[in-house]
Amino acid sequence: MTEWSRAGIWAAIAIIGICTYAIRFSFIYLFGRIDSVPPRLRRVLRYVPAAVLAALVVPSVVTVEPTVSGTLLDDRVIAGTVAAAVAWRTENVLATIVVGMGTLWAIRFGPSLLA
Repeated sequence: MTEWSRAGIWAAIAIIGICTYAIRFSFIYLFGRIDSVPPRLRRVLRYVPAAVLAALVVPSVVTVEPTVSGTLLDDRVIAGTVAAAVAWRTENVLATIVVGMGTLWAIRFGPSLLA
């Protein structure tokens, strides 16, 4: 258990929620007050979706095994590498997802289907 009281826990949750809301509202307020987004900021914001997707996907793909070969031959790493190659070559999100998941499923379930 924690040494915080119930009121302390709820106060922390409320403060964190208010801070999160304030940060998000500040951007809405800021962009509502300016007429157009400056070109330099627009160039930076263009990469936000890719960075967020990478931040969500990479931790689940990259694993640390006892050996380097164990890490490189992990099924998620292989499927992620194939998906990255498809993304780089086609620049098509749907094709990337389909090929990546197809590769992962083929590696995981292919041997059991052949047996």
